[in-house]
Amino acid sequence: MVRVALLSNPKSTGNRQTLPRVRSYCASNPDIFHYEVEHVEQIGRALQTIARVDPVVIVINGGDGTVQAALTELYQGEHFQGRVPPIAVLPNGKTNLIALDLGIHGDPIKALEKIVQIAKAGVDDHVVARELIALSDGSAETRPVLGMFLGGAGLADYMLYCRNQIYPLGLSNGMSHVLTVIAVLLSLVFGIRARFLPQSSHPVRISLIRDGQLAGRFAVLIVTTLERLLLGVQPGDGQRGHMKLMAVDQNLPALLRLFWASVTRRVGKAQMQGIHLEHGDVIRIEGDHSSVILDGELFEASEGKPIVLRSTEPVPFLRLAA
Repeated sequence: MVRVALLSNPKSTGNRQTLPRVRSYCASNPDIFHYEVEHVEQIGRALQTIARVDPVVIVINGGDGTVQAALTELYQGEHFQGRVPPIAVLPNGKTNLIALDLGIHGDPIKALEKIVQIAKAGVDDHVVARELIALSDGSAETRPVLGMFLGGAGLADYMLYCRNQIYPLGLSNGMSHVLTVIAVLLSLVFGIRARFLPQSSHPVRISLIRDGQLAGRFAVLIVTTLERLLLGVQPGDGQRGHMKLMAVDQNLPALLRLFWASVTRRVGKAQMQGIHLEHGDVIRIEGDHSSVILDGELFEASEGKPIVLRSTEPVPFLRLAA
């Protein structure tokens, strides 16, 4: 009996080193059905095949784009006729936010071994529900793209800067992120302007359909359905909606407040000027050439063409710690 179906993308950066070990482990373990895809267009066919073996758990082993495409196909493809097994994500991509939220970190093989053990013993105590973010232009004819973490405004610009300017240097993820932070500080905090540094973000309007609108330039814009935002932020439970939103004004006092509050674990416990924490069922993002990144994929809002985010019905995920 197949306990775990593993969907791998050999072309993801993390798999270039780990996939040979993953293949060897799967070849010696009859509880695992391993399916490899080289392009996201193949994920629909892969999940059709995986549905036939009726696994207890589905594990996604690939970069952010693979995870996002698999979540979209799992939710909208109807391959499992409304009974999608719990989903786990191996720590593989550049950010690994979904894996970290599910308590999956460290060596992918050890994580996979733990997932197999849970699948054999029974998954009920490890299943958690997470809504997904459905991104579209608001039109009923548009098929939404699904994910769990969106970065926008200045944060999206910094992520693109890291992807396009720093990652090609061939450094480790950790060092690349450190260099990106230094470049952001030089540009944003100290006001240094240079071609090789990140540029100022575009103005953006953020509408929470029932709760008003935010407008301005934001150094950080995060929308997520993960259990925690970055820096451990958890907006108050009394607010409505499944999507958590954090927007931080693009000015030094607001960033300093965010930094100090995160160090002292006070973010979200009291209102702070320049730091906006909200919940929402529907969030609308508008602006001229304002970029957002949903689980690694780039989208852009323009005048008259907004980005609309809606939360989906809950989807089962596998959390390693019960």
